[in-house]
Amino acid sequence: MKMTIKNVTTIAILYGLITAGANLIGVLMPNIFHNDDFTNPAITEWIQFLSEFKVIDNSQYISFLLPVLLCIAYLAFAGKKFESHFINLPIAFSTIGISGWIFYFLEELLIILYSLNKGYNLNVSFIIKSSLLNVLIESLVTFTFSFFIIDTIHKRYVLPTFFSEGHLYQFSGTKRPSIMFLFIINYISVTLFPVIILLSLLYSLSIHYNFTINSLTYNLLGIPLIFGIIITMALFNYFSIPLKKIKDRIIKIKEGDYQSKIKFVSNDSFGELCDTMDEMTEAINEQTQKIIEIQNSIITGMATMVESRDNSTGGHIKRTSDCVRIFSDHLKTVDEYKDISDSFFNAVIKAAPMHDLGKIAVDDSILRKPGKFTDEEYEKMKAHSAEGARIVENVLSSVDDIEFKNIAINVAHYHHEKWNGQGYPEKICNTEIPLEARIMALADVFDALVSKRCYKESFTYDRAFQIISEDLGTHFDPQLGSEFLKCRPALEKLYNEY
Repeated sequence: MKMTIKNVTTIAILYGLITAGANLIGVLMPNIFHNDDFTNPAITEWIQFLSEFKVIDNSQYISFLLPVLLCIAYLAFAGKKFESHFINLPIAFSTIGISGWIFYFLEELLIILYSLNKGYNLNVSFIIKSSLLNVLIESLVTFTFSFFIIDTIHKRYVLPTFFSEGHLYQFSGTKRPSIMFLFIINYISVTLFPVIILLSLLYSLSIHYNFTINSLTYNLLGIPLIFGIIITMALFNYFSIPLKKIKDRIIKIKEGDYQSKIKFVSNDSFGELCDTMDEMTEAINEQTQKIIEIQNSIITGMATMVESRDNSTGGHIKRTSDCVRIFSDHLKTVDEYKDISDSFFNAVIKAAPMHDLGKIAVDDSILRKPGKFTDEEYEKMKAHSAEGARIVENVLSSVDDIEFKNIAINVAHYHHEKWNGQGYPEKICNTEIPLEARIMALADVFDALVSKRCYKESFTYDRAFQIISEDLGTHFDPQLGSEFLKCRPALEKLYNEY
């Protein structure tokens, strides 16, 4: 349902009437204990004094008008934040509702100062205490009554009507009443408010019967207040701890972590909810792993199909992938690369088999040619890098892992670029070449050097590492290449096992 001026006005009027009703209850509440039998002479004198100053006394109606004007202004001047202001109506109207009582108390203080200036002899201390107690009661009644009623209507009927899809926090400025806030309101309603009412009654009785409220009475009244705080905090922890664990778990699931557990042990409803969520994420993780396995199988299958058309002796995909894995494990131990996330290196390893997918678009006559390419054939061969990036992007279009997708595209596109800018297809240089492509370039060239092809014999390890060393700063990233050379023992062991 679309928000219109008419229906928003109707809702605002309804909430305003509820707030006004709460204010009316707040007015009546202190009067229960201020009948003629309990009225103190000082209060009687104060009431008579107010009646003599009609202008000042009549201005007290502003205390009832002020919340109305502020509530209207809250919506009327919301501007671009109208949706968030509309969502915030319960807390906003309830808070604005007590502004009248604050104004009323400040007004009484000004009247007292005026009376003292005119020489009236009033029991100022008693009047201020009595007025402050009344305002506190009225404010608590106004806020708690209006908030619970408006918030119930708002959440149950209004918000589902206008925001059926949810996602209310997308609107900037939306207030989020916490569990602690709700328990504080509950504490005020159930514990603090009754104690204040009782204190008000005792205060009126002490004035009427001329007795002093001793410290024991205050201590006895303090017991339910303290006990209420203990109960409130216990209930808060009972609700907040599992809810926080569930929220943290949901955030991890959103980030792609399906393996960690909530670890909340309880035999109540929260324990059942947490166990159910753990079981759900286990099922999701199993399905996700199956999807990943299928995806990897498809990728590997495509790469193997491309390799079967090439003039290599086979195994290039596996060897380069293992080479990238060894090199990545080494880089994790190097200070200059320690800040790089594990997810980056895992993505590079996973993307390695896809680096030559573009060769699927190269004619067999070129791809399987045993001799040297002509210039025209070489240009067609070089096109496999850009074509590979396009294919990878299409294949991974539905993959949610953006980091892996970008890395795979970069590996396919730029693994033939050179540090000096003389590579292809874009002729970029130095650190313009993505790190993942520079890693892939070293592994790709190393495997080509030490592997036998139909147009060449395999080079010795000494010769292969010598060529790479000589090309540092021209073909390869000099710093990265130096680290690659340190992997020689692990690489030789790997290739000797093939």
